[in-house]
Amino acid sequence: MKKILVLNSGSSSLKYQLFNVEGDSYDVIAKGNAERIGIDGSFVSIKVKGGETQEKKVALPSHNEAIKEVLGLLLQNVLQSLDELDAVGHRIVQGGSYFDRSVLIDDEVIRKISELSIMAPLHNPAAVLGINAVKKALPHIAQVATFDTAFHQTMPREAFLYPLPYEQYEKYQIRRYGAHGTSHRYVSEAAAKMLGRKGKFVTCHLGNGASISAVADGKCVDTSMGFTPLAGIMMGTRSGDLDPYIPLHIMKYQNLSVDEMNDMLNKKSGMLGICGYSDSRDVEKKFNEGDDKAKAALEIYVHTILRFIGSYIAVMGGVDAIVFTAGIGENSQLVRRMVCERLAYLGIKLDAAQNAIRGQDVEISTPDSKVKVYVIPTNEEFMIAKDTVALIH
Repeated sequence: MKKILVLNSGSSSLKYQLFNVEGDSYDVIAKGNAERIGIDGSFVSIKVKGGETQEKKVALPSHNEAIKEVLGLLLQNVLQSLDELDAVGHRIVQGGSYFDRSVLIDDEVIRKISELSIMAPLHNPAAVLGINAVKKALPHIAQVATFDTAFHQTMPREAFLYPLPYEQYEKYQIRRYGAHGTSHRYVSEAAAKMLGRKGKFVTCHLGNGASISAVADGKCVDTSMGFTPLAGIMMGTRSGDLDPYIPLHIMKYQNLSVDEMNDMLNKKSGMLGICGYSDSRDVEKKFNEGDDKAKAALEIYVHTILRFIGSYIAVMGGVDAIVFTAGIGENSQLVRRMVCERLAYLGIKLDAAQNAIRGQDVEISTPDSKVKVYVIPTNEEFMIAKDTVALIH
């Protein structure tokens, strides 16, 4: 039996899950957060399996204190000693072209993660802080890095290269990297089990941030997010794909700086920009009340999803199943129905009763549907724990 701690470090937060691993069984025995790191009002929380969430208000000036407090909570609730921990797995957003799989962390890996911060300025520096905090608290424990971009490293050159001067790729590494790769990998593997074979899948990770991938025979062949997570479909506050001249036009004629333009594209666009709401639940509520801007937001959202699904079916030369996952993908019957109704030309038929099921792997298409449609709750932490166990054997 092994105990694996999985960490997801943000700039001012830290999420964690502790797994008990026995053979193929991965049991989450505790999970929680450290919130508002470096900010007033910080606290840590823990939820032990079968119990209620406990919160503790405590000063968290840095990730070092956050890690110490998390380890303290685990000792108070589920561990007799920190020696019981076998390894720590970390979610890393950007692995660049360096990493096409999870790796054991050493000084060189930390250096490369730091170097890639230019492409993930909010996430990679926070991950390094988390890694170093663990090194300080548990100097001899094995640590593993699992990269959101790794699954997409199988994309062929025609999918990841942008039609810019070639030196932009050679010298500056500007290319498509994608995101949510650990989620796309998990749900595509789960879909293969449901289908009974590896096939051609379009996996739709639809949350406040969202991406769509084409997965053929277990490998990613294209994905909607690009050099950064700003690209692809419309999102909660991000624009997704635009005519690349639009930001230049706005900056030139509205006198916006690079930072102001970046703020608009990442934090003030998407659903929020169209209808004033970034949470899809609020958008759907307004949509059902007949609000015209909410109607526009949801219709644009579905349209951009369809655009990528259609293009990926063309890229793969067909499709066996479409998979929905993440917050909206798993929970919004409305979005799934709107997408599937517009894909009826593929022979997709939706089972309304199945579409109403939540919180489990489920086929929502009818038995005679020519293309399967699955809802699969994602589990990135499980994938990180699994990779960590494989690397410490």
